[in-house]
Amino acid sequence: MSVHIGIVILLVVLALAGGVALGIYLSRKQVEKFIADKPILDENALRLMMSQMGQKPSEAKVQQVLRQIKSQQKVASKKK
Repeated sequence: MSVHIGIVILLVVLALAGGVALGIYLSRKQVEKFIADKPILDENALRLMMSQMGQKPSEAKVQQVLRQIKSQQKVASKKK
């Protein structure tokens, strides 16, 4: 009888651990997809940040920095 209870407890713990691991994996993928679709830093935020740092944000500079950020995000997502 006690062997059956031990097996039941083991199965419950394994199911709980599997559920937690699957939940973490799925939520991480969802957040990565959301950030890829809607980047946190857009052109207006970048212009504001550059002007606060004392730089005069030209359109070419803003686009260059955005391309650099996007390429770094792609490299970082491929490393995972």
